[in-house]
Amino acid sequence: MKTFSLEIVTPIKVINEESVKYLRCPGVDGSFGVMHKHRNGVFALDTGEVKIETNNGTSWFATSGGFAEITEEKVELLLESIEKSNEIDVKRATEALERAKARRKNIDDNVDTIRLEASLSRALNRLKVSKK
Repeated sequence: MKTFSLEIVTPIKVINEESVKYLRCPGVDGSFGVMHKHRNGVFALDTGEVKIETNNGTSWFATSGGFAEITEEKVELLLESIEKSNEIDVKRATEALERAKARRKNIDDNVDTIRLEASLSRALNRLKVSKK
């Protein structure tokens, strides 16, 4: 199977992955997959899981959104954050989920509900991906 290169860029790290067979990303309009010679495009990404298939197996990552730039030979993900499934701190993610749930129960006019829902979504996503 033909492959492509993947570069993942966050504010704190860069991950280069050669020989990617398949990539699935959480687009804001739904998940989408990428294979070699995919049509060029730029896509907005949402909080969700990123699946990367290489000749060495499948890896899962949690992301909190960003953008994907796709060309025939390369995909570049510009992300707010990314964590590999086996590197997610489950205790920290659980604590973040509990904090978000507690804030949700005590909503008042001073609470930014959009940020609250985003925190809840990120924590749930991290816990889900940590099990893969």
